[in-house]
Amino acid sequence: MCEPFLGSWKLISSENFESYMKELGVGFATRKLGSLAKPSVVISTNDDIITIKTESAFKNTEISFKLGEEFEETTADDRKTKSIITLDNGALFHVQKWDGKETTIKRKLVDSKLVVVSSIFFFLNPHLSTKALAETEMLIKKAAGACKKKVKYRNMVTLLLPGQIGKTWSSFSS
Repeated sequence: MCEPFLGSWKLISSENFESYMKELGVGFATRKLGSLAKPSVVISTNDDIITIKTESAFKNTEISFKLGEEFEETTADDRKTKSIITLDNGALFHVQKWDGKETTIKRKLVDSKLVVVSSIFFFLNPHLSTKALAETEMLIKKAAGACKKKVKYRNMVTLLLPGQIGKTWSSFSS
């Protein structure tokens, strides 16, 4: 089931995480503190209940859930979400929904590291002016270029057109 994920994981490094938090609507002070945090993550099970504990000097969070069952979650930035976590193709998919928004957090193992990919849905008004669309396209191209950098760990936010997803990348070592 999720045995490969069990254990303790420590954040290696972070880039642009503050931008991601800003897109989530996290306040300035919380973003500053959150971007400095170096959390540890502990994933454990008790029968069919999975627990993910995230601990840092800034804030600690804990969620317990059964795979495939919706649960209420209070995130580190105090969002109240309806969440569901599933296991598919060796990855844990964590979907959070709140206030008409949706974030997906994918956890998978790559080269003995826990890699976390967070995606947030952004929908732009299809009736934007030509200038606004051109500016949006420029931002997308800039973000896409940044994604080509080779780094061990990266958090990235992109501004996207309707139906596309913005992503962040994270990795933790055991």
